[in-house]
Amino acid sequence: MSRTMAALILNLDRVCLSDEQFYQLCQNNADFNFERTAKGELIIMPPVGGDSGNREADLIIDLGIWNRQTNLGYTFSSSTVFTLPNGANRSPDAAWIRRERYAALTPQQRQKFPPISPDFVIELRSVTDDLKMLHNKMQEYMEAGVKLAWLINPQQQQVEIYRLGKQVEVQDLPIELSGEEILPGFRLSLSRYL
Repeated sequence: MSRTMAALILNLDRVCLSDEQFYQLCQNNADFNFERTAKGELIIMPPVGGDSGNREADLIIDLGIWNRQTNLGYTFSSSTVFTLPNGANRSPDAAWIRRERYAALTPQQRQKFPPISPDFVIELRSVTDDLKMLHNKMQEYMEAGVKLAWLINPQQQQVEIYRLGKQVEVQDLPIELSGEEILPGFRLSLSRYL
């Protein structure tokens, strides 16, 4: 019988890790992918399978190609941990930050977990991802000032579009998504992510 691993959540309400301690925990346990919620919960993310990893790589490639053509900002992979204003440490599957915002960080801030909210994020639901946890994560992104976010959900054949200050829009797959004014000219066809 095949079992899929789900994320493990550790409640650390009596243990408060500083940003430096969290960074060291991640560095000392590089075989694990950690995130931390604003409430201090430590999340240990399981690795994804081949299909999800391939889809995630395609998303990063598409975003990266657009960014190289426009030179408007920086593209980040799921290995990047961002320290959000609420204290959470989150790793979107793909992220993008406008050039001038990222350039305003010090070299030391850019070397560790950048203390900045991305302008744009993509989360791609894998078979191991709990949808409620992903919804909480997307809400945390919006509260942190992310301007545009997409939750691509192949299991339910939907994409949820999050815009700062607006209601979540749900569309059925396959569709072509627009980066709107946040990522001018960026278009992503989701037909290959099914």
